[in-house]
Amino acid sequence: MTPDFTRNHFDLFGLPVAFAIDLQRLDRDYREVQGHVHPDRFAAAPESERRLSMQLATQANEAYRTLREPLLRARYLLALKGYDTAEEDNTSMPADFLMEQMDWREQAEDARAARDAGALKALRESIDARRSAMHADLGKSLGSTGNYEAACMLVRKLRFLDKLGEEVLDALHAIEDAAR
Repeated sequence: MTPDFTRNHFDLFGLPVAFAIDLQRLDRDYREVQGHVHPDRFAAAPESERRLSMQLATQANEAYRTLREPLLRARYLLALKGYDTAEEDNTSMPADFLMEQMDWREQAEDARAARDAGALKALRESIDARRSAMHADLGKSLGSTGNYEAACMLVRKLRFLDKLGEEVLDALHAIEDAAR
């Protein structure tokens, strides 16, 4: 497979343009693409070829990182369809989602204050389960239903969940580190 850097990230790795992708195939095809363009292969080449190799390897790394992470992949797919998730500008959320966030934040603060690692782990599992359900919904919105507005909202919600999940994980690590 000769890499084609003139098209989209999916084409670069020979994948269908879809939210649900074969991650093992992505990993395999990424290694193959890197085998073609990695700067080590061009160490003795003229400066222009070495520079081009570096640029292509960087592009391959960015494409791989984008497709490997579900939220980045969703944003990329939406951009390909001409949709902006407007995460920086549009922070409005449905009331039920905001209430859920507030409840989880209170649980996290209570567990952090009580230094309750078990409660933080349980909260993290709840957040991960919600994130998995949203990924499934995102796959439908980007696929069979083609509801890109709903997909944009899901991306914004997932960003909130990712941030909360990181905060819970940080609190859990702080408790575990203090116990050592």
